[in-house]
Amino acid sequence: MSRAERLLALLERLRRHRRPVRGEQLAGELGISLRTLYRDIAALQAQGATIEGEAGVGYLLRPGHSLPPLMFGVEEIEALALGARWVAQRSADPALGEAARQALARIRAALPAALRHELDHNPLLVPPVEQTRSDPRWPGLLRQALRQQRRICVGYRDAQGRFSERVLWPFALGFFEQARVLSAWCELRQDYRHFRLDRLQTLELLDSSYARPRQALLAEWRAREGIPPLE
Repeated sequence: MSRAERLLALLERLRRHRRPVRGEQLAGELGISLRTLYRDIAALQAQGATIEGEAGVGYLLRPGHSLPPLMFGVEEIEALALGARWVAQRSADPALGEAARQALARIRAALPAALRHELDHNPLLVPPVEQTRSDPRWPGLLRQALRQQRRICVGYRDAQGRFSERVLWPFALGFFEQARVLSAWCELRQDYRHFRLDRLQTLELLDSSYARPRQALLAEWRAREGIPPLE
């Protein structure tokens, strides 16, 4: 690996972490010594990368630093193509599926010819599956509520056919094989609850935001469920 490739790889690893990551971990991932890592951190900082931290504490790349123009390895191309095809085929969200196709087209336009060929002839396919049906409007409205941290009012019919009306604070949307599931704080139950989109009868975005940040709700829910925090 050349020094330029190593510096790019270091930037990419820093981008993956939302909290400071120790130098020992970065050096181990890159297969270099701590001394080399410290030199590389200093070189990136000199080039304008906003990397905060110090030896023994950890390093964090602040938002706003632009990476070099698009360049991917073959396996990264395979991962991108597979992910975009999955969203397009199985998300049950027409707007999100179209966005995945558009994003892949933009990536394709920026690739050199050899990698464009790999993308066009990628053999990893995602067959369509029959999904439980839900109103095609729900995913887009829920994604809007998640982005804007809006309270929502839903009419919901549970597995036993019982109907209830709830005001929810949505914080996550899960894309499972046969169902899409909303995770939310329920004002009625004063607790976390999960709702299948195909059982929603009505959905309304309310004008008010919920009282706690979405990230805090997600972190508390993950801790309760024993799910490791996002890196």
